[in-house]
Amino acid sequence: MSARLLSMGAVLWALAACAAAPAALAADRSLSVTIYNDDLALVQDRREIEVSGGRQRIEFQDVSAQIRPETVSLTAADISIIEQNFDFDLLTPAKLMEKAVGQTITIIRVNPATGAETREQAQVLATNGGVVLKIGQRIEVLRDDGLPVRVIFDKVPENLRARPTLSITVNSSRSGARPATLSYLTPGLGWRADYVALYNESDAKIDVQGWVTLTNSSGTSYENAQTLLVAGSPSQVNSGTGQIVYRPRPGRATLQQAGTESGTREQLGDFYLYPLAERTTIANMQTKQVSFLDVRGVPAEHGYEYRNAWLGTTETAQSAKTVYSFSTSAHAGLGDQLPAGILRFYLRDKRGDPQFIGESRIDHTPMGSTLSLVTGDAFDVKVRAVVDKRTRLAPFDWQTDMRYELTNALPRPVVVSVLQGGLWGDSRISAESQTSLRRSAETAEWPVAVPANGKSVLTASFVTRF
Repeated sequence: MSARLLSMGAVLWALAACAAAPAALAADRSLSVTIYNDDLALVQDRREIEVSGGRQRIEFQDVSAQIRPETVSLTAADISIIEQNFDFDLLTPAKLMEKAVGQTITIIRVNPATGAETREQAQVLATNGGVVLKIGQRIEVLRDDGLPVRVIFDKVPENLRARPTLSITVNSSRSGARPATLSYLTPGLGWRADYVALYNESDAKIDVQGWVTLTNSSGTSYENAQTLLVAGSPSQVNSGTGQIVYRPRPGRATLQQAGTESGTREQLGDFYLYPLAERTTIANMQTKQVSFLDVRGVPAEHGYEYRNAWLGTTETAQSAKTVYSFSTSAHAGLGDQLPAGILRFYLRDKRGDPQFIGESRIDHTPMGSTLSLVTGDAFDVKVRAVVDKRTRLAPFDWQTDMRYELTNALPRPVVVSVLQGGLWGDSRISAESQTSLRRSAETAEWPVAVPANGKSVLTASFVTRF
């Protein structure tokens, strides 16, 4: 139903009625918001409350519309909590009409020609896809046809609120004002880290900026809040199934080597804290960005990578992946712990303008780590993997002869890391044209040098159980 069918006076009356709730709290409040990565926040709302002796209901307005009521905690001197209710059915013109089903309302029509008003009492029969009224002995559908029509309601339903409201019934042995802290968990508030890296090819260094991106869709605003960000993934139980919620890991590991350095950043258990320097307002339905990292001139390496599945063979050459590697160490690195997020790479063109070349997702990264990030497929660096021969050595033993043909159309030499996976169990390399490195129990790696505008060939033989 269109909002213009309802009287503005009725809506204002409704808002005033909701504001006049029992034991309303003072406007002065202090907010602290702790925001986690996984769409979760802890809100601590400190207010002065006026308590009368005995039993009473205290109402907290402007709480999150997605509050988890089972996590609510109220602390104040000399009170005990009897019960709490969360009213999230918000006051709208359509809701007013829906709650009026079975009740009597006043319909005011205005004659467009004369301006004369006609008032009729009507009983609301239904609001399913439209408003059905009983006026006297006739049944009428209230149409939104552009004619001047207003609806007057006698009152606002008790459980219909102008804003999300948490009401708590308490008992107190004494009266008077006192400070109180309301804390609760809520989804709808989250943050992520976004990074911008500008790579300088001439000196093989990058400049990295880190941004915290806050998003609020919780249904309320948090004015002048002290904000603390937690980099980590606290375990949460799905309230519907009782199962612990696990988060998926990135497909390709970007953490080449985990760091072992400690820094000065504050920790909470095994999580790192990123407090915002100043209080900030996190408005509802808003995205806000705050800088937390700005490092320049970090050494970086530009290379190429090709991963081949077991028995992988191709008719045509495939593009190698473009890879950039750098350190988060305090020495010749970024010098900080990096929260999980997306890192976007840029290069300057011949005109000096930064141009986007790709992005990669990183996991929470300790200081002193080495990151290896893929930005895309290389245009001029190709690899063709070929199974040359398969020989049965025993009923369950096979020898596989592989050949990797690498080409480079660039006017400079490159190094391509060729990785062969699928080397499970007691698999071994019986012959190879250059010495391999063992990346893991199932992956061997060869750093193959390919000359400018040239070719290289790598061969290897594997003995496996199949």
